[in-house]
Amino acid sequence: MYCVRNVTEDLYWIGANDHRLSLFENIHPIPRGVSYNAYVLLDEKTVLFDTVDWSACRQFLENLEYVLQGRPLDYMIINHMEPDHGASIEEILLRYPKVKIISTEKAFMLMRQFDFHVDGHELIEVKEGDSQTFGKHTVTFIEAPMVHWPEAMVTFDTTNGVLFSADAFGSFGALDGKLFNDEVNFDRDWIDDARRYYTNIVGKYGPHVQLLLKKASGILKDIKYICPLHGPVWRSNLEYLIGKYDAWSSYRPEEKGVLIAYASMYGNTEAAASALASKLCERGMTNVWMYDVSNTHVSYLISETFRLSHVVVASVTYNLGIYPVMHNYLMDMKALNLQNRTFAIVENGSWACKSGDLMERFLNEELKNMTVLNDRLSLASSLKAEKAHELDALADAIVESIKNDKE
Repeated sequence: MYCVRNVTEDLYWIGANDHRLSLFENIHPIPRGVSYNAYVLLDEKTVLFDTVDWSACRQFLENLEYVLQGRPLDYMIINHMEPDHGASIEEILLRYPKVKIISTEKAFMLMRQFDFHVDGHELIEVKEGDSQTFGKHTVTFIEAPMVHWPEAMVTFDTTNGVLFSADAFGSFGALDGKLFNDEVNFDRDWIDDARRYYTNIVGKYGPHVQLLLKKASGILKDIKYICPLHGPVWRSNLEYLIGKYDAWSSYRPEEKGVLIAYASMYGNTEAAASALASKLCERGMTNVWMYDVSNTHVSYLISETFRLSHVVVASVTYNLGIYPVMHNYLMDMKALNLQNRTFAIVENGSWACKSGDLMERFLNEELKNMTVLNDRLSLASSLKAEKAHELDALADAIVESIKNDKE
């Protein structure tokens, strides 16, 4: 049974939702599922914009057949070749052997690498600024390399103002019938998934996203819809979404607040982290969030680190090093190019307290534009009463730093 929705008069969403997949890219938890978005334009010529993951192929093909109503499929535009969008290309080629494929040079290379039999079809290789007309609709192509694969592009329909944005402006989360951003409370129910999607999937490539935003600024007034490959279609309040992407891709915190990420073996470092959280709240800084790095997936930690201005890393010493899960968290910050945050350190060790120095060295030498506060809380096994002045000094330093932060 088909499941489609109109985006505009002659543009249809023909994607699918996946509630069975537990790990996106086999690494990131998606408890609310994910959508795979594909779109069909019915003009003098019919045009498919991208495909879906193999797991959703059957629904996708039923949707496509219903929308076409017996018409041939004339063109297939591939904006992004990653398998969660490109995996069903071969099925389209088998069912619509006369379809013409429009994409970038690198995308065609990847199609061949994935063993799709594209060379028996008419291939239209496009580059920045090229355009194609399908009747009353004309689209133009904008290269978007490393957002987040090197072959990516976005396609702008100059007739109806639809931007097919590939993986840009996407989100984790299944749509469950609610296709448009104004059919959900995005800031309440979706922003955390959108941030976690961006920061973990695209976060490393902030400069490339900034370049794409600069390109898009020239047509910003003409964009009426944003159609990403995951998550809701945007038809209102576009400046909200673009503002979020501008902040994330320039590594600016969204909020002044404190993330306390702690690694505790027997609860003593956790107790110190809790005491610090209380001290911060007593001083009026209540935007404080505590996470145990041992049982919080690192994708959530990364998302929160992008959101907040200040981070406390609290770690025991383990084999004279940083506790492994804390070290993994730091390595993910490096891998995703996180910048421009202020850190405070809490260290613990029963006989050789090394984690603080090692974390500070990592923050200063491995990451970019990080500030590490001079005040540090050092524990020998547990937080003792005589350490109260160090705890207060650290809380004071964090609050003072937040007050002095430029907006």
